[in-house]
Amino acid sequence: MKRFALSLLLLLSLALPAAAQTYYDVGVDLPEYPEMQPVPESPVYYAPGVDSNYFFYDGVYWDYYNDGWYTSPWYNGPWEYVDPVYVPTYILWVPIAFYHHPHAHWHGWDARRPPHWGQHWGRDWQTRHNAVYAGRSVGNVQRAPLPQYQQRFNRQNYPRGVQQSQLHGQFYNYQPREMVTRQAYQNRGMGMAQNLQHAPSQGQAQGHHGENRNPAAR
Repeated sequence: MKRFALSLLLLLSLALPAAAQTYYDVGVDLPEYPEMQPVPESPVYYAPGVDSNYFFYDGVYWDYYNDGWYTSPWYNGPWEYVDPVYVPTYILWVPIAFYHHPHAHWHGWDARRPPHWGQHWGRDWQTRHNAVYAGRSVGNVQRAPLPQYQQRFNRQNYPRGVQQSQLHGQFYNYQPREMVTRQAYQNRGMGMAQNLQHAPSQGQAQGHHGENRNPAAR
């Protein structure tokens, strides 16, 4: 039954236009779904075999590239840039040891601890980030389930455009807790397979691109 539903979604997606988005190349080109392991005492996963600063948190993949954070609900992109002000605290708390390519400015910092983001990005960023995440619970947050349905897709049959949102909505029922993740889901039309008439319009599909635009755009 699931195989039939998957085939139907792929056929349906060919008739639907993708929402206009700005996507970025972060140097990730994976031939298949990567192995993910939990960061100890954290709701974040990391990918030991991926040659990138590659994580999974709150229902989306995160990649730290060229001093910017990018996110995607699919393991091989496409990737959207996230303004540093909105990057979730749990991602920023991942210790340096789990980065395959630490920033050069982090040299000499304790790898067992997170990067000193306030020192790295400055006081203005710290103030604005604290204002966004003020009052948030920092208790025992459960890890979001990995979207393991994506294991059936590799470089040869990797879905694109609206196919991704339809498949994600059909096979992954997790509800994000972070504002930025919910916005990313809205931008991509997640859940369209279940309720196509409520897909966001092109005008609504705007992400957190802020004033800190990263020059890595395609």
